[in-house]
Order: sequence, then C-alpha cells, then structure tokens
Amino acid sequence: MSIKIAVIMFPGANCDLDTIHVLKNVIHVDVDLVWHNYFKESNYDAVILPGGFSFGDYLRGGIIAAHSPAIDEAKIMFKDGRPVIGICNGFQILAEAQLLPGALLKNDSLKFICKWVNLKVENNNTAFSNKMNLGDVLALPIAHSEGRYFTDNLKELEENDQIVFKYSDENGEFTETSNPNGSLENIAGVCNYNNAGVCNCIGIMPHPERASEAILSPKGTTHGTLFFESIVEFITRRSS
Repeated sequence: MSIKIAVIMFPGANCDLDTIHVLKNVIHVDVDLVWHNYFKESNYDAVILPGGFSFGDYLRGGIIAAHSPAIDEAKIMFKDGRPVIGICNGFQILAEAQLLPGALLKNDSLKFICKWVNLKVENNNTAFSNKMNLGDVLALPIAHSEGRYFTDNLKELEENDQIVFKYSDENGEFTETSNPNGSLENIAGVCNYNNAGVCNCIGIMPHPERASEAILSPKGTTHGTLFFESIVEFITRRSS
C-alpha cells in the first residue's frame, strides 16, 4: 500500500528537514514538508509536528503554533484515528492544543539541555512504539529548555497506560540522575487515552530523527528508526 506522511513546517522549526530525511531516505516512505498554513489532512495518512522553536517560542514553547490552521487539520486526523506525532516542540504544541495531557515546563536547571539520554519503553501499544518491546532501553538525544513534564492527573495517566516513555539509566532504572530536566516521574513521552484500540497521538521530548543513523550515535545505534517504523506499521495495520 502507498503511505504518505506530512511533516509540518512552522516558522522557527529546525528539525523538519531532519525528519523528512529519515522518513524519505532511511524508512523509504512518501513524505511532504508542508507549510503550516497550507496543510490539508485529507492528503495524508499521518502527520508529524517536528522539533525546533515554532514562532520563536514567544510566550512559551508551542503556544502560538497550537493555534495554527495546521492543528485544526491535525485534530481531524486525531479524531479519526490517524497518527498525530509531536517531537520536542511538537510535543509542546500538542499539549498546548490539549490533544495530549499535561504541560511542558522550564527545565529544573533553567538551562537549555542538549545531550544523549536513555529512554525506557513503558507502553508499546501506540502508533509510535509498536515496533519496540516493553522495557527496551533506547538511546536518543534531547535538546530543549522547556521539557519538564508535569500533570495534575498522574494517577489517571498511570491507570490509562498513557505514559509511553520514561528517562532511565542504561539498565532501565529510574533515578534522579537519569532524569535530565526534572520531569514528573521521569516522564519523557505520553499518548492520548483510547479505550477502543492503539493510541494514535503521541508526544515525546527526545529526538528520534537524530538517532536513526549509526554515524550520529555515540554508540553506533539506530534506535530512532523504531519510532518511524512504528508509524508505518500502525498505518499498515489500520488499513488492512
């Protein structure tokens, strides 16, 4: 089957071309880079909101982009079960648009953090994690200043299995030192609640597009490809 994915371009984004490269040249799927004002959901099987600093992160990360026409289109995709993925700034946008629970606050250090971290898979029943195993520990980089996840409804997220990824050490243990930004319960990624099937809307702070080729990884791993392969797998299953 033919799969077509959109990567939205916002003013200030800086990871859109990286994401396009991985989808096109590593995963080998049809992908378009679409200016946020021109995005039309009917043309695509999935949409990715990439990392960067949409609209310069004025006011706070993601809040202006959350009111873009592209998000109105993404909400249509969200409702009919197509994948809606937010990476870093994209996660902030989805939270601000209330498509995902919680908020992304300033890092507890109040500094921009850019380094490789470990990520433990807590839920592999989503459109962005189905090619992984529960408990897998993945190596990905982070690059953000507003990545500290917080929610008033932690118990609800835990009961609904909406916590998809947590920061951990190499052994999958959750420690204070493995939490790079002070996120509540080491949370690095969450999904929507869906009691009828696989969760289709996911936000994650680390950057899988920067970890999808061995030459970019300090350990020569390509864990980032699993995220994009999961999108393809989700679309394929959904269409069969």
